[in-house]
Amino acid sequence: MDQSNISNKEISIQVSLSGFSFNGSPWYPAERVFTMPELQRRYDKVEISLLTPKVALVPDAFLNPSGARQALAEVVSLRDTDLVETIPVPSLGATLVYSNSLDESLSRVLSQTVLTTAGEQARVLPEMYYLLRALDSLPDYNKIVASWYGGYLHLVIAQGKSLCLANVYLAPDFTTAEYFLFLGLKRLQLNPEVSTAHFRTPLDLEQEMSLYRYFKSVVQL
Repeated sequence: MDQSNISNKEISIQVSLSGFSFNGSPWYPAERVFTMPELQRRYDKVEISLLTPKVALVPDAFLNPSGARQALAEVVSLRDTDLVETIPVPSLGATLVYSNSLDESLSRVLSQTVLTTAGEQARVLPEMYYLLRALDSLPDYNKIVASWYGGYLHLVIAQGKSLCLANVYLAPDFTTAEYFLFLGLKRLQLNPEVSTAHFRTPLDLEQEMSLYRYFKSVVQL
């Protein structure tokens, strides 16, 4: 890994059930948390995302704060012990309802280990939140942002300022992830040959080359 890509001012960490990645690094197993010097520093800005499939984006006009749990339970399977939280997405006039209850402790360990320069812990947010937030920074009309790891494809597609799709798909391998990606484009009648695919999770060379067969460009955010 090129250490020059690691900023001393901010760090972005993605967490799955089987490991973590930071600032575009490869995926590392959980036990590396306690040995990597990059995770022993303090940063001006710390972002930690969990690749949880338990998410639902609800327009603010239809969301009753007391009914957040019910809204999420309508689209994903929740256990009685699952903690349900919300975070607003003002640019879309919506609220992301989610649960980080995945029987994992890595995200909590990272939030307690990688602190800001003020000594504060970062809030662990769902990967879907960062996909939605990325839309604002993309200049393309067709906006495609995805993450894939740990058996799930997190996918957001927008045209201009209109959100067309925000979903999580069960995808145990990258071929299945590509299937759902192209299925979404087909249903929305978007041509990948004139579109750029943006991935927040790291891609290996084979995965990147596979996408390049169909898309105008592939960008890792």
